[in-house]
Amino acid sequence: MNPLLDKLQPYPFERLKALVADVTPANTYKAISFGIGEPKHPTPQFIKEALIEGLGGLSNYPATAGGEPLRAAIAQWLERRYALPNVNPATEVLPVTGSREALFSFAQAVVDGSKSGARVLCPNPFYQIYEGATLLAGATPYYADSDPARNFAPDYDAVPADVWRDVQLVYLCSPGNPTGAVLSLADWKRLFELSDEYGFVIASDECYSEIYFDEERAPLGGLAAAHQLGRSFERLVVFSSLSKRSNVPGMRSGFVAGDAAILKKFLLYRTYHGCAMSPAVQAASIAAWNDEAHVRLNRSKYLKKFQTVTPMLAEVLDVRLPDAGFYLWAKVDTKTGLSDTEFTRQLLAQYNVAVLPGSYLGRAAHGANPAENYVRIALVADVDECTEGAQRIVQFCQSL
Repeated sequence: MNPLLDKLQPYPFERLKALVADVTPANTYKAISFGIGEPKHPTPQFIKEALIEGLGGLSNYPATAGGEPLRAAIAQWLERRYALPNVNPATEVLPVTGSREALFSFAQAVVDGSKSGARVLCPNPFYQIYEGATLLAGATPYYADSDPARNFAPDYDAVPADVWRDVQLVYLCSPGNPTGAVLSLADWKRLFELSDEYGFVIASDECYSEIYFDEERAPLGGLAAAHQLGRSFERLVVFSSLSKRSNVPGMRSGFVAGDAAILKKFLLYRTYHGCAMSPAVQAASIAAWNDEAHVRLNRSKYLKKFQTVTPMLAEVLDVRLPDAGFYLWAKVDTKTGLSDTEFTRQLLAQYNVAVLPGSYLGRAAHGANPAENYVRIALVADVDECTEGAQRIVQFCQSL
């Protein structure tokens, strides 16, 4: 077996399962889970119908690069969403079977693990796929701690120069999981400057980009930042997905876009990797990328939940509306005196509400875990269930 597999840490939800293994949830309450970030809104009917209509394509092997109609639909969506001119669907867009597998496999294609001291920079806290991809590519992760003073955006200026010299790849997540932080144009400018100086590739995970709270202020993406700063897409690749945008996590459909030279090599890797998208999923994906009405409706549902729940929880926890995304990132120790793990255990035992300890999403890389004593609250259920869950959290905190 590959010895690098032994470096992988247990996934957060496996740790959560172990944490509460001896906890008996209060049976007087119906279970409510704010733990897993899985969309619960209904999948739009027109996407289901497009999937069914595309089933005739199952008799054909799909191309790894995806069909031209899907690449064109994605390129046109990028142009509309980010005011980009002339995204080339043949060279700057590559469909993938969900952003998760692409984020993982990208490191295997980009990182030269034979180089001594090879590093990949990750945000902290982070989506654990970044760490696993780094370790299995033969590199060492370096964690850039999120800064609460900057609404939890990573502090890239705190990374030493001798670390940057060994960085080959930077993973970032904007809007962030779990914090909801969105990188500003100034953040991007600084990151591009560092990439120009040290030559690393930027992998921007933007799968939460379509969940935001102000229709006039959509989150800035990496490609848009490059365009606004007068840059090409050199050394920049962004990852996006239909899972959150269109409530189709089981469809496994997303894309990567950006630097044509990098995508050409990544396509070569993927040809061997064996991850071509089903023709039926391609048909449904085209329908989804071509429609915005269902996305606006989806956002309105999240907005209602956040407007209802955030003020309630702010009375008992240190929490505020994130920049975007569907998580609340709540600090629990300051008002309750409990650690994130003990908060999670007691809340489940007394009120049958599940949350995820923040410390499971971060690493104590620089003397302390920046996610310690936070919990991640995923507002993915309907508004009534989210409201009830919030009411229980309030009651729990007030009972302490």
